[in-house]
Amino acid sequence: MRYLLFLGCTIPARARNYELSARRVAEALGIELVDEKQFVCCGFPIKGNDHFSSELLGAYNLALASQMGLDVCTLCSSCTSALAEVAHELDKDEASQRESINAHLRRLGVQYDGRVKVKHFARILYEDIGSDAIKPILKKDLSGLKIAVHYGCHYLKPSEIYEGFDQVEEPKSLESLVALTGAEVVDYPGKKRCCGGPVLPVDEKVALSVAKEKLDEIQRAEADALCLVCPFCSVMYDGNQKSIESEFEVSYNLPVLYLTQLLGLAMGFDRKSLGLNMNVVKTKELMKKIPE
Repeated sequence: MRYLLFLGCTIPARARNYELSARRVAEALGIELVDEKQFVCCGFPIKGNDHFSSELLGAYNLALASQMGLDVCTLCSSCTSALAEVAHELDKDEASQRESINAHLRRLGVQYDGRVKVKHFARILYEDIGSDAIKPILKKDLSGLKIAVHYGCHYLKPSEIYEGFDQVEEPKSLESLVALTGAEVVDYPGKKRCCGGPVLPVDEKVALSVAKEKLDEIQRAEADALCLVCPFCSVMYDGNQKSIESEFEVSYNLPVLYLTQLLGLAMGFDRKSLGLNMNVVKTKELMKKIPE
């Protein structure tokens, strides 16, 4: 099973722990993640200002994948939706739209020929690998942990581009993957709410207050950690947790783990190889609840 790995912009700059843990988990499951040095931004950050340029950036990445005959594996939920939306649009029977994009791409020596699938790594684990293949390689029982799950906005939306994967109003894929580790999945009211990240460049206090509401609910649910699948959501809950504590005079000390870090712990990998030493909120106390 081979995929082109699309890291996007945030992961190399602020979430190397996500990349490290994803590569370890992929290797353990026999997934080959192929690197492509020519990948550029997914286009998502400029979509609101320049839709065509955003689509062109996404199409360039898809064209590289098309030339290699590989589907794309993403780790960032925003990158997933951006690239999947472009593929969805260009794969429609609208030759004029694709030709307009390809006219620009040909100047760069590439062309999008269509039919490239874009899948989030969590979806690959859930759909293509499956619990029957994951469960046998888990070496540690994490039943001592209570884990809250955060889906975020783009992991399942817009739903029409994901071909019926999971249910937007009642999602279960992340809970199912976490439960394989033996950890108890803790439910809480705001599970499907936004992390507040999109508002951060405009109004930091509003963004932090949105994240705070969810942290409050997770704290009331007595979870040991929050599990997520998007680097920018991690920026809000892990990277900005101390800022939230300072701004609102609260205290959480809630570890925030990527799904790949949690699965990696259950697979028996050590903290450093999963990048847990790079997490902002320290995980040493959490690790004491995991059997040696």
